[in-house]
Amino acid sequence: MPLFAIVVAALAIGFEQLIQWKYGPMGIIGFIALSVGLKAKNTLISGIGAVVLVMLLAQSG
Repeated sequence: MPLFAIVVAALAIGFEQLIQWKYGPMGIIGFIALSVGLKAKNTLISGIGAVVLVMLLAQSG
């Protein structure tokens, strides 16, 4: 179980770094808003985070 938690934490940190590198500070803000909203079960905050990420993805493509 501890190994699984370490692997999940490493993947989350790696994903966060990838978003920071590719999409800058707004990507991190969107990712944090999405993850906090999902953890708190707050649809408004998770929706805002999702919209920010989708806008960044649409802009780059």
